[in-house]
Amino acid sequence: MTKPITEAAITAFFSTIAATIPASLTIADLGCSCGANSLFAVSEIISIMIDLCNAKKHELPEFQVFLNDLPGNDFNTLFSSFLPRFQEKLSEQMKSKYGASAALACFFNGVPGSFYGRLFAQESLHFIHSSYSLHWLSRVPRELEENKGNISMSRSSPPKLPGMVLTLHGRRSDDPSSEEYRGLWELLAIDLNEMVTEGLIEEEKLHSFNVPYYTPSPKEVRQEVEKQGSFSIDCLEMFEVNHDVIETDFDPNVVLEEAVDKIVGCLRAIAEPLLIHHFGEEIINEVFKRFRAKLGNRFSKEKIPLVSIIISLKKIT
Repeated sequence: MTKPITEAAITAFFSTIAATIPASLTIADLGCSCGANSLFAVSEIISIMIDLCNAKKHELPEFQVFLNDLPGNDFNTLFSSFLPRFQEKLSEQMKSKYGASAALACFFNGVPGSFYGRLFAQESLHFIHSSYSLHWLSRVPRELEENKGNISMSRSSPPKLPGMVLTLHGRRSDDPSSEEYRGLWELLAIDLNEMVTEGLIEEEKLHSFNVPYYTPSPKEVRQEVEKQGSFSIDCLEMFEVNHDVIETDFDPNVVLEEAVDKIVGCLRAIAEPLLIHHFGEEIINEVFKRFRAKLGNRFSKEKIPLVSIIISLKKIT
């Protein structure tokens, strides 16, 4: 769904530099994480750039790739386990497309740090990409004393909560406490509240826990870009991905179970470090056991679409 927009943005970029393609092109992926899909976006971007160079009979530039995430990200595993396989696959693709003698100079760098601060030297990047990272805030918003019993935005939350190719979780509604926003986090909050009533979690611990997570509406995204003033918007679109889209010939009940497991795994990968830091490790298995049961019950009655926003920006010169 995002590839055509990414391709259009790169094609537009190449059209502005067609006569003088730099000897080295720099790409940054903000929020790369660590796993089998960490290099997927970079692979797509490089492949598009190679095909454009080939179509225009330009000599291939060198590629400088910056992989960014927070300092706690497992860059060691990313570079030792996933990068060698990626480079080998990229080399094979080059040879299959352009012959046995084809070679690609591609250099990778890890950039630990928050993208809410300064990460790169001035005018040092040509193309920036981020997938499902920007809905994480730089910190939990202030003035959340009245958000007791909730862990994210809800109907009872106080009203002062906040206000390249970038993909992020979003919402269609202008109401920040709408159902499409609350979804999974609200189920998790219910679990934590139940565990408070059973004496498994201290009430004060729950009241002081909030997730630094916010899904904006397209209107809010546009306003932020226009307020910042450095970029113009080429494309701003929304799309939905249903969590239960699994290609299988199995029984529908098996499909449901696999879909639920997939959602639980995704949320646990994100939320577990936050929960352990605040509540301790001993509650984790019980929290997600309860969460899975509630999610399975809800998922059997309705779909839970993932609403996403993709925006393509161009720097104003």
